[in-house]
Amino acid sequence: MVDASQELERGRTSFERRAWLDAYTALSEADRVEPLEPRDLDLLATSASLIGRMDEYLAVLERAHLAYVERGDNLAAARDAGWLGMTLAIRGEMGPASGWFSRAQRLVEREGRDCVEQGWLLVPAVFQREAAGDYDGAHEVAVQAVEIAERFGDSDLAAIALHAQGVMRIKQGSIVEGLQLLDEAMVGVTADSVSPVVAGIVYCGVIAGCEEAFEVRRAQEWTDALTRWCDGQPQMVSFTGRCLAHRAGLKQLHGEWRDALAEAKLARERCEEAMNRAATGQALYQQGELHRLQGEFEAAESAYREGSAFGREPQPGLALLRLAQGDVEAAAAMTRRSAAEAAGPFARATVLPAHVEAMLAAGDLDEARRGADELAGIAAAGKRTMLDAISAHARGEVELADGDPGVALVALRQAGRLWQELDAPYEVARVRVLVGLACRALDDEESAALELAAAREVFERLAAAPDLARIELLADRTAPDSYGLSGRELEVLRLVAAGKTNREIASDLVLSEHTVARHVQNIFAKLGVTSRTAATAFAFQHKLV
Repeated sequence: MVDASQELERGRTSFERRAWLDAYTALSEADRVEPLEPRDLDLLATSASLIGRMDEYLAVLERAHLAYVERGDNLAAARDAGWLGMTLAIRGEMGPASGWFSRAQRLVEREGRDCVEQGWLLVPAVFQREAAGDYDGAHEVAVQAVEIAERFGDSDLAAIALHAQGVMRIKQGSIVEGLQLLDEAMVGVTADSVSPVVAGIVYCGVIAGCEEAFEVRRAQEWTDALTRWCDGQPQMVSFTGRCLAHRAGLKQLHGEWRDALAEAKLARERCEEAMNRAATGQALYQQGELHRLQGEFEAAESAYREGSAFGREPQPGLALLRLAQGDVEAAAAMTRRSAAEAAGPFARATVLPAHVEAMLAAGDLDEARRGADELAGIAAAGKRTMLDAISAHARGEVELADGDPGVALVALRQAGRLWQELDAPYEVARVRVLVGLACRALDDEESAALELAAAREVFERLAAAPDLARIELLADRTAPDSYGLSGRELEVLRLVAAGKTNREIASDLVLSEHTVARHVQNIFAKLGVTSRTAATAFAFQHKLV
């Protein structure tokens, strides 16, 4: 016969040791024999949540809530009601979530005195205002919650509210202050003075905030810390999916694509098991990105669409997929829409690089330049290495497309150095392709070949099939006698000889029509011809095509 008291003690001990599955098993067995007291029901609910059994977590927590109500412990009942509401909100069940928040509010008001639970009631209000785009209002509410946490000495509330305050400051554009607040929120977490669920929430929220601010090094540091925290609790399922998703993103940046894809797939499984829709959608988006970069377009399409079903906006990845597939019109429409919709500088900085590429492909040099200029402004205000790299890259692309390879090279060299500092081999290789094209436009074919060869080596190692295909098209653009034509002019001449219009050539070479027209006139002058037909005949006669 099962001894309920022994199982209860075993469950409490396992909980203290953070052996969550053991705690769940023992507490469940004790509860089966004799219904648990509400505080032990809280332990059972927490254990269930940490091993990913979210339906059981909700059911047990509701039992604890009702038990507290029966005992007249309104504040404990309000806390459980608040956690029920937040969990349901994360799952996207906003109606039931709102009901639990209202119940928590009523219970606190019934108590009729100043208490820390009033601070906890502010937490959902922060995220509700954030979802509505009211970052100023969300920040004000977070500040109030921090003040209440400090007054009552509640380390859990302080960690959550400080992290929320930091995220809102980042969204407002105050990067330095926001990051300082995130670091402060982590003090209680790393000191092990907060509960495990709060620690997991703050870890993931802080890392997401660092990523949003393009603060790669800090994101890496906290992701490493989160990994160690998860590894110290081998029976935990919740938060491990988010940890894997963060790791997958960093591995992608650092060129570890095979490992990144494996971790993104596992992240999706863990996040779905924990019923975290937002995290599941993000993990699927990361899978889509990795498939796209490796030329697995069907798999990428499927991952983007599935991620969208979980609420993850598939941009800018889907637009870049359409570009890779040659559907410039669809890509341009997507980036125009997502750029117009993006709120806040860092949300826009996520979309604008793809928008610049799409506009260049569509031959809209003016719009591409506006996008690059806006990126430069965001980078100047943000003062982050990654933002500077993104901005310099975009500026180099635009100058190259506008027929000014000398100016483009200055920006591209800067971008290459910054991506190198961030250990981002794929981005470095992309820049080297553009450097090669700029060198070719300046008639330095030998340097162009060196740059393209270096980029090819990286693309081969990463299995970046679309980039490899482009390299093959660019690699052999020399001729024994170019008759004074630059590398870019030879490219234009070959497309003229193929019967393409200036607009089509602009699209193929990612140039403006104005630049193509200038190249065509230069070609006529150098070859001594006056028409496209004569230029085509010259090209075939002298084996330039």
